Amino acid sequence: MQPSHRLLQDLVRIPSVNPMGRTVTGEQFYEIRVTDYLERFFRDLGVAFDRRPVAPLRDNIVARYDSPGSPTTILLEVHQDTVPVDGMTIDPFAGEIGDGKLYGRGSCDVKGGMAAMLTAFARLAKEKPGGAANVLLACTVDEEHTFVGVQRLMEQGLRADMAVVAEPTKLQIVDAHKGVVRWKVRTAGRACHSSRPDQGINAVYRMGHVLPLIEGYADRLIRSPAHPRLGPPTLSVGRIEGGVSVNTVPDECVIEIDRRLLPGEDPDAAWRDFRDYLAAAASVPVVCDKIWLACPALSNDGSDEVRRRLGAAIDAVEGGHSVLAVPFGTDASSIALAGIPAVVFGPGDIAQAHTKDEWIELDQIDRAAEILYRFFQG
Repeated sequence: MQPSHRLLQDLVRIPSVNPMGRTVTGEQFYEIRVTDYLERFFRDLGVAFDRRPVAPLRDNIVARYDSPGSPTTILLEVHQDTVPVDGMTIDPFAGEIGDGKLYGRGSCDVKGGMAAMLTAFARLAKEKPGGAANVLLACTVDEEHTFVGVQRLMEQGLRADMAVVAEPTKLQIVDAHKGVVRWKVRTAGRACHSSRPDQGINAVYRMGHVLPLIEGYADRLIRSPAHPRLGPPTLSVGRIEGGVSVNTVPDECVIEIDRRLLPGEDPDAAWRDFRDYLAAAASVPVVCDKIWLACPALSNDGSDEVRRRLGAAIDAVEGGHSVLAVPFGTDASSIALAGIPAVVFGPGDIAQAHTKDEWIELDQIDRAAEILYRFFQG
């Protein structure tokens, strides 16, 4: 088995499930065991590294390779967490291999990308090619839920000249993507026994009056001016919850809003516009909670050099490349917002991410590692 394939298998076999805001316990949750593995990897490699606590059981870890005399520093960034395993039809942590694919939760999103980055970084540290860039490899936490890992990293002042963020792009370059902002909307009522509903106020019924207004707002938003590559901004209701039992009139109903942003849109402004719309349109009392997640959109402004350099490396291995814009969000936008030009690149297909039988083609791992190694050398 190729060392990169064994590395990916090891990573998939170490659960690092993001609780996604749920109150949970158990060894499959949080990133701490992957971080321990990475610490051993970097220590055995003999490179400088440091762990940076973010939350209980959640540490960023950053390794560094210094190339004597190089004026350029490249940041590689990849997240350690995966989405939950609910509904999977394969063993999520077996790392089984068949037909040139490795199966398991996180194999595609994004431990395949992590394995490629680790392989390229280890080769750089061992071979020490002349003229290579300095390289920082940052493995961060909580990308799948709040992006807090990368945002904390940027708040700590990590600097580089350019960055590549690992996500499944089929070895192509993504230089623009939508952002996302999320918040909750609440309607309140008054609880009572369900045998006398007239004595209470049903918060679910109240939310029923609000939902058509939100649907109308979302329809108006999707018909607003579109970005030439990313399309229009969007909004959707992703969750609804209300009541404690079927025989109690619910005193609260809560929904969660997902608002996708275009480059240049301010998350706070998007929230305020929605809040003001509901305040004017709703016939029942409704409350918009403060934002609980905000990830800006990624613009391609300022990323010419990283696109050129990475594109040349891809061309040398693949014979050509494409530059794409995608609707999903990544850590790249938080890095770019901190002043480091960033693009997204990695092995795997986003269509396989988060699926019931998640997998990745192993040959893409090796090609991605080769591309990154050439990228280091300009």
